[in-house]
Amino acid sequence: MIRCLGVGETDEEGQVKVFFELNGQPRIVKVPNRSAANVREARRKAEEGNPAHVAAPMPGVISTVAVKQGQSVAQGDVICSIEAMKMETALHAERGGVAKEVLVSPGTPVDAKDLLAIVEEA
Repeated sequence: MIRCLGVGETDEEGQVKVFFELNGQPRIVKVPNRSAANVREARRKAEEGNPAHVAAPMPGVISTVAVKQGQSVAQGDVICSIEAMKMETALHAERGGVAKEVLVSPGTPVDAKDLLAIVEEA
């Protein structure tokens, strides 16, 4: 037996908390609010095989950004780090060049394959 107890407000990710009872046990789940689907803007995806694109390897939140637009970057330099499930992963430049675009800032939620930065050869 399922009984709906209440529905929360839509958050910045377009999710809403639903409070309900399942066989007398209280439960909470987050579900997408389809009427507010456009609350969170879609991020550009990295082109597969493009060495200039730095992509998110997994969903998470950007914890630090180590480069600025226009900054010189050497191969192996840290571009940014992502926190997911209490673990932090640093993303390194695959090649040297100049950071043409930095598309994220600390606290930005990202999905897998989101474009984080573009590093072009100098």
